[in-house]
Parts: sequence; C-alpha cells; structure tokens
Amino acid sequence: MSRAFVKEDGGEAPRFYALPDPDDPGFDAAAALALLDAAREGETSSAEAATGYRWGDPQLHKYVRRLLTNELERPELEQDSRFIKLARRFLDQP
Repeated sequence: MSRAFVKEDGGEAPRFYALPDPDDPGFDAAAALALLDAAREGETSSAEAATGYRWGDPQLHKYVRRLLTNELERPELEQDSRFIKLARRFLDQP
C-alpha cells in the first residue's frame, strides 16, 4: 500500500513517504503534498524519487492549488507562510 524512500545525504534518519499505491485515485494529491513537505525540509529530490514526479510538474498543479485554497482539509497550513511560498513557486515552474 505505501512506498518509502530515504534521504541519501547520510548522517540523518531516513525520510519515509507514506504514499498510496500509484493506481489509487488519491496518489497525485498525496504526491503534491509530499513534494511540498519535502521542499520545506530541503529534501525535494527524495520526494521526487518517491513520487515519480518532478518539482513543478503541471500534472500536480490542480492539487497544489487545492492545497493553497485549503480544499484538501489541511487547516494547519493556513498560517504556514513557508508552505504557501513553496506552493506558489511550484506553480510558477515552467
């Protein structure tokens, strides 16, 4: 059901991403959130490996927009200015 990948920088505890199966209809939304959360921690490349998506992937834009408008029921993100900045940068990627 879930997949896990680790940060390869060494020295720190591995980063795990609990993602639904790629065939699950909720996978893309979970992948968008994983990429944004990882970027907040400076671990974008590990999230890209875990999700199979690259930072700024247009296929995930609708989910990032939903996160920005809080449609995905993440009220704690409302006051997280770093998350908001990262989400806007994600959407600005060519």
